[in-house]
Amino acid sequence: MRIPFLDLKRQYREIGSEVSRAVAGVLDGGSYILGAEVNSFEAEWANFCGVRAAATLNSGTDALILALIATGATREGAADEVILPALSSGYTALAVINAGGVPLFVDIDPRRYTIAPAAIEKAITSRTRAIVAVHLYGQMADMNAITEIASRHGLIVIEDAAQAHGASLNGKRAGAHGHAAAFSFYPTKNLGAYGDGGAVTSDDVELIEQIKILRQGGHVAAMQMSTAGRNSRMDEVQAAVLRVKLKHLMDWNRKRIELAQIYDDAFRGSRIETPFPVGGESHNFHLYVVQHPERERLRRYLFDREIETMIHYPFLLHQQPLFRKTGQQAAIPIAEHVARRIVSLPLYPQLSRNEVEEVAAEIMAFEN
Repeated sequence: MRIPFLDLKRQYREIGSEVSRAVAGVLDGGSYILGAEVNSFEAEWANFCGVRAAATLNSGTDALILALIATGATREGAADEVILPALSSGYTALAVINAGGVPLFVDIDPRRYTIAPAAIEKAITSRTRAIVAVHLYGQMADMNAITEIASRHGLIVIEDAAQAHGASLNGKRAGAHGHAAAFSFYPTKNLGAYGDGGAVTSDDVELIEQIKILRQGGHVAAMQMSTAGRNSRMDEVQAAVLRVKLKHLMDWNRKRIELAQIYDDAFRGSRIETPFPVGGESHNFHLYVVQHPERERLRRYLFDREIETMIHYPFLLHQQPLFRKTGQQAAIPIAEHVARRIVSLPLYPQLSRNEVEEVAAEIMAFEN
């Protein structure tokens, strides 16, 4: 592929020597689970997000599951409803189910692509207990409106910040707006490990301590089980890698924003609908997602020219068999319209300016 959608080898070439030293230090130290690297990364990540505490986990999915359980957003056997957007990764809804909740899908804002506050308000029932605000593609959800609705209705707010590392809104970074936030460090994320990993952030230190108990099987001391937890620990190697990458994260995010601007400028006046950042650093451009009325024909055109694209996500959550409710699903017209048109273009910090310009030129050639 002449221009791949993502090439993580390029990132490794940039920081490989730093990573090798960090990993060698772990291997030489002989402590591989919940040691000094994990403790240090938790403190550094909490400080970066602007919160009091963080707990690392083995995946972003488990981070969301344990955030839901520890906040009381879902209670065992209660069938608590959790409102979330229909356009998101399937892991968002999967986490709600695995936490014992019932996902309730609502429509999105047509410009942000994130959950629409008005749709939240209409969906609330007597069984609704929480809202999962997904910061999609790196664009932060309208947290002011969401937290105001939650406050009026006594609901818990969990941020799904798996794609929003370093994004900020109204002077606060993703991970500092809800009762808790779940992050993924899957390798493709803006801050990605060399394996899997996740974290929960919160200003509630007791909540984070509860999650640290849940990630360790639910026991405070050996064989003294207080809660039925999980085995969800981050290993020292991944924490060491993440500590190295955290030093580069904001520089990489700025490069993403610069490359996105090249696309924006090239597509101005065309049929292509570009992302709509709310302002400042509210969008970290984890993905550069546009809309096009002839998406499939455009993708084939680019593929024939060895330019790789993807769709995030081709199937809305309420349309997937695992997540379909037995009752009537409310109409979700905006998300359904968007899902037929979205396409993700190559964009990552190690992509060259020339490559972005080439992708844009090929798309404009298709348009003309």
